[in-house]
Amino acid sequence: MAQAPWAPTEQVKTYPITGKSGIELYSSVGEHGPEVGRHVRAIGHTNFKLTWTRRYDPQPDGACVLSVARPRLIITYTLPRPSRPLAPELDARWKPFISGVRLHEEQHGKMIVSMVKAIEAYSLGLKAENDPKCAKIRTVLTAKLGELSRAQQQQSRDFDKVELSPGGNVHQLILKLVNER
Repeated sequence: MAQAPWAPTEQVKTYPITGKSGIELYSSVGEHGPEVGRHVRAIGHTNFKLTWTRRYDPQPDGACVLSVARPRLIITYTLPRPSRPLAPELDARWKPFISGVRLHEEQHGKMIVSMVKAIEAYSLGLKAENDPKCAKIRTVLTAKLGELSRAQQQQSRDFDKVELSPGGNVHQLILKLVNER
């Protein structure tokens, strides 16, 4: 079954930070960044809201087919933003830092889109035999959604582990921001 292509809606939210040096900006990120765990703040964060339009069609033979599975995906990137203009030399370090952080978060967004496409591919045309009330099919679908969601979460954790580790991309961005020349 084919359906019209879709694209996610992406939006950026910012939180204010202050500082007159790279280390002050990074400290402000630590104070004001999005909470991603108990007492843990991040530089940036990617979140999403996913809803579906689905149509379950009972078949004459008693089966049920999922004939429409159209996602609506909103991805929100939360990033720091200085509340005041930065001095030129600090701004020259800030721009590659925030650009790199944004690219990192957008990679998380791509993982989310990939998960949604996998859900869509699995869902569309899914059939459950002996399911005239289309109840069994929902149980089967929910189990697969959990599996795909857990896989995406693990992929995201693995990516962060590499990126945030000593020598990793985000770690390098931080060092270039905070180390005065």
